[in-house]
Amino acid sequence: MATSESRTTVPPGTPPRPVLGQPEIVGGTLLGVMLAGSWIAPRLEVASLQTWSTIFVAIVVQSVPFLVAGVLLSATISILLSERVLRRVVPRNPVLGVPVAGVAGVGLPGCECAAVPIAGSLMRRGVAPAVALTFLLAAPAINPAVLVSTAVAFPGQHEMVAARFAASLATAVLVGWWCLSRGDRLPVRRTAPMLSEGASARGRFVATVRHDFLHAGGFLVVGAGLAAAVNSFVPRSWVDTVAGQAVLGVVTLALFAFVVALCSESDAFVAASFTAFSDTAKLVFMVVGPAMDVKLAAMEAGQFGGAFARQFVPVVIGTAVVAASLTGWWLL
Repeated sequence: MATSESRTTVPPGTPPRPVLGQPEIVGGTLLGVMLAGSWIAPRLEVASLQTWSTIFVAIVVQSVPFLVAGVLLSATISILLSERVLRRVVPRNPVLGVPVAGVAGVGLPGCECAAVPIAGSLMRRGVAPAVALTFLLAAPAINPAVLVSTAVAFPGQHEMVAARFAASLATAVLVGWWCLSRGDRLPVRRTAPMLSEGASARGRFVATVRHDFLHAGGFLVVGAGLAAAVNSFVPRSWVDTVAGQAVLGVVTLALFAFVVALCSESDAFVAASFTAFSDTAKLVFMVVGPAMDVKLAAMEAGQFGGAFARQFVPVVIGTAVVAASLTGWWLL
């Protein structure tokens, strides 16, 4: 009888915890790698695999701080930002809310990894998906840190900074209006932490941080692995052969930006090193990368659903290429 009385009661409606959750799977995987280390290590001493591991670690280490910052800001938004404040800041008309969200991206220094959980948090707080997605595209591309790094990478070329700002903002706003026109035909999955109504603000904050970081971090790792694989196994000589052709050069750097998955605050230095390519092709590289790369595509598929990503990803890439090409033709 004493045994039955000491059992912990589970509140009704609480979903049962799986026997093997994410922490158990990760812990078991790490334990298996440690036990099999002596067998695995000799098989990893291949130049291409060492290059892959170096690039993979570099992408993850570069992105995680911005992801953590975005998750913390996301949790703060979820806890402190009320619907009343949102109604005052964002115009009720989503058509006007989209460009307002685009311009608001100037005020958030950070990487594109941080924008994904923030956009999800904004949707959970009642912001229209089109407005939140516009902010997701604009924030990592037009914030002051990115513009300053572009000015440093292209000294004396102020038109390149202006072109990047204009093309990135145009991409965000045009895609936002496209999302608005799609309405319910754009299936955006909205995820939220399982929080009890009576939880304290601190408890909800911690739960939101844990949920968003584990959710977005897993897809960040998947995307980083894919990006590192392309960087390791695709010969750079293939890129050099198309540098002298205008249209092919633009398409090549757009594809390169998608697969290398650089941070938006460092991609300008890589773009400046492509001396064989035209300035317009370099601009396309800097506009496409922060808007959409393989890492972001994986994170957005995890955050908003695969059906959403299948529609959203190609539209973002196409819009970014066209906007950057036209802006480059006009300003550069």
